[in-house]
Order: sequence, then C-alpha cells, then structure tokens
Amino acid sequence: MKRIFLIASLLVSIVSFSQTPVVFTTATHSFGKVKQGKPVTFLFTFKNTASKPAVVENAEADCGCTKPEYPKEPIAPGQTGTIKVTYNAAAIGAFTKHVRVKLASDQDPLTLTISGEVIAAPVPAHK
Repeated sequence: MKRIFLIASLLVSIVSFSQTPVVFTTATHSFGKVKQGKPVTFLFTFKNTASKPAVVENAEADCGCTKPEYPKEPIAPGQTGTIKVTYNAAAIGAFTKHVRVKLASDQDPLTLTISGEVIAAPVPAHK
C-alpha cells in the first residue's frame, strides 16, 4: 500500500512540476527510521528553467512539526536554489508531511513530501 502511495505521489509531482519554470531534482524524500527527539533535515534542490528570475513567495508545512526554509532572493535563470525542510521527530510512529511551495509566477503551489518512521530512542542504562 505504501508503495502504491509513493508511486502515485511521484506521478502527481512529475505532472505538477512539468508546468512550472522551476524543476525539482526530487519532490519526495524518505528519512527511513529516525530516532525520537533527533530532528532530521533534507534539502530539496531546484533549478530555474525559465527565462526570468524565479521568486519563492512562501513555503508552508502541514503542521508545526515541520519547518521549511526557502530562499528570499530571486533565483536567476539557469541557477539552482534549495528548500530546506526539517522534521522535529518528536512523536513516535510513521509520518508523511507536505510542504507547499508558492512561486510568484504560478497560481498553484508545488508540493514537496517527506516521510519516515520515528522510533524510540534507546533508554540509557543506570549504573
């Protein structure tokens, strides 16, 4: 079931990204298993394929557990930029989070997806 969801997400991402002047190297990232309480970060890299500068107006996450950071300056034609996404890994269990990236030149936001599973951190032994 997870595999079907991932494939569907990739296809939707490819279709949505093909209509924009910004092309991401990947629109999804799986962190796999991460330890509880240890934040994880991934850099989504994109290239401006348009003939004019690309401006990221905003990047918003589903919830406060995910923090996106985006470039505030325009990305020149042919240049690359990154959207840094950090997940706080506080709650144990599987997660899938989305970040919507709004470009000045596009009406509809692009969606980036992170996923993984937070596992309990080992409890230190008492002496």
